[in-house]
Amino acid sequence: MRRRSQADYVSLILRMGDGSHTAIADSYAGFDMRQRALESRIESPFDLDRYLYDSLRPGRVYSIGELIDHDPIARSDRNRRMARLGIGDERVVRITGGDGYSAWLLMARARECTAADSALLSSLVPYVAIALENLVAMGRDRLSARVNAMGLERTGKGWMLLDADARVVAADPALTRFWQAHCGAALRPGERVLGLDLAAERKLAAAAAEMAQDRTLPARPMLLRSDPRVEALLVPADDAEALAAPALMALCTLPQPHSNHGAERLAEIFNLARREAELAMALADGQSIAEAAGRMGLTLETARNYSKRLYAKLGVRGQAELVKLVYESSAVMG
Repeated sequence: MRRRSQADYVSLILRMGDGSHTAIADSYAGFDMRQRALESRIESPFDLDRYLYDSLRPGRVYSIGELIDHDPIARSDRNRRMARLGIGDERVVRITGGDGYSAWLLMARARECTAADSALLSSLVPYVAIALENLVAMGRDRLSARVNAMGLERTGKGWMLLDADARVVAADPALTRFWQAHCGAALRPGERVLGLDLAAERKLAAAAAEMAQDRTLPARPMLLRSDPRVEALLVPADDAEALAAPALMALCTLPQPHSNHGAERLAEIFNLARREAELAMALADGQSIAEAAGRMGLTLETARNYSKRLYAKLGVRGQAELVKLVYESSAVMG
């Protein structure tokens, strides 16, 4: 656009949402207006005149000066600021979308803008709008994927997609790292799952072939490895039309120790003393009161007193209910 218009500065400003703390991305060609504004010790035009930009009707090309023609003092002040930035004239069009974003396509130059400049901006609006819709959608998809991956990892889960021949289509980062570190093999797209014994490999291949043929089959459990122990729930893949043609998803359990912050979280959630929370975490790990007392440096009598207070504060009737409560809390998340 800058080459076509011979403008001194062209910018695409993208803002997600309408709040005061929303993210703003500014891509430009030409001189660095923000740096020039910083050197001139004035705010950049978008930051200073944001209320003007927000008032633009989407799809119409404006000169920002149009909006302050009725105020000669404001117009004169703005013209002086623009002159200090080397700008004599500018044109801008606002683009909005259904995904909660606003964007402004802006051109500026030292000499006066022409009707051809406005026509160029106007003609670009539908194409830029399509590009922005795709950009925003891909950004949301990437964010959703990162959050899902983080959530699975913190709950000790991972996944991989397999095709009808039981070859890896894709695997999430947590499972990929775990498999490399603990199973002595990499999960590579296009290859079989390495690190399985022969029986598990055959069982997985049979399941993949069956689920590729019948996607209404119920999910089935499978022990992939015994050391380290990795269980999987094999589920037919929903998207049979995907280019990669996955046959099944293996949702895997990943052995992992409790977070070092588990007792701290439990204490905060249930208003426990720190040592009480530590005892709760130890009991949830399957330790007896005597074992937990020894590891915590407590007498058996003190540990029993802690456990009684724990049961009373948490409203549980024994260790089994305590374990259930702990494992349903955020204390066990990574």
